Amino acid sequence: MFNKSDIELKVAEFLLQIKAIKLQPNNPFTWASGWKSPIYCDNRVTLSHPSIRTYIRQKLTQLVQEEYGSVDLIVGVATAGIPQGALVAQELGLPFAYVRAKAKEHGTGSLIEGEIVEGQRVVLVEDLISTGKSSLAAVAALRDAGLSVAGLVSIFTYGFDVAEENFKAAKCRYTSLSNYETLIDYASEHSIIAGTDIELLKKWRENPAEWGR
Repeated sequence: MFNKSDIELKVAEFLLQIKAIKLQPNNPFTWASGWKSPIYCDNRVTLSHPSIRTYIRQKLTQLVQEEYGSVDLIVGVATAGIPQGALVAQELGLPFAYVRAKAKEHGTGSLIEGEIVEGQRVVLVEDLISTGKSSLAAVAALRDAGLSVAGLVSIFTYGFDVAEENFKAAKCRYTSLSNYETLIDYASEHSIIAGTDIELLKKWRENPAEWGR
C-alpha cells in the first residue's frame, strides 16, 4: 500500500539530509527565470546516495503502478528526469525514452530519443515540478508523436498554483513523492530552520514571482 503522507515526509527528510534541497530564506537564491527564492532544489544529488536513490526509484515505480496502472513506456524529461526515468523503467522492465529540451540541431533533428510506437501509453518522469512549463512541453511532444500520455510523476513539487493551472489546461495528471508544504513542516518540526523564517518561506510560495523584490 502506498502510504502517501509517510513517503512525503521521508523524501523531504532525505532531500534535506543530503542537501539536495537547501533553504536560505535570508540569503535567497536567484533562479534562471530571475525569481528570488529561499529554496534551491537539485534532486540529481540523490543519484550519488545509493540507499536514497533506491528508495526514490522504488517509490516512483510504486507511484506509477498505483496512479496510472499498466503502461507501455517510461519517458524521462531532459535533463534531470532522464536518470530517474531510466531507473524506473529498469525496475518495471519497460522500454525507456526521453524528450530533449529542444530538437537536435544536427543528424535526425530528433526531439524524442529512443524507440517509440504510435499509440503507446506512457508515463513521464521528472525530478522537480515548478511551473510545469518544461514538463508540459515534453507532454506535447509525445502527444504530437501519437503517444497516449497517462500522466507524470516527479520526486518533488513546489505546489505552485500556476503549475496546477498549467497541468489542468493541458489535461495532464501529475503526482509527486513530496512537496513544499511537507518539506517546510518537516524543517520546522526538526528545527532545521528558525521559527521566524517559516512565514518568509510560506509567503514565497504564495507569490514567488514577486517575493524578495
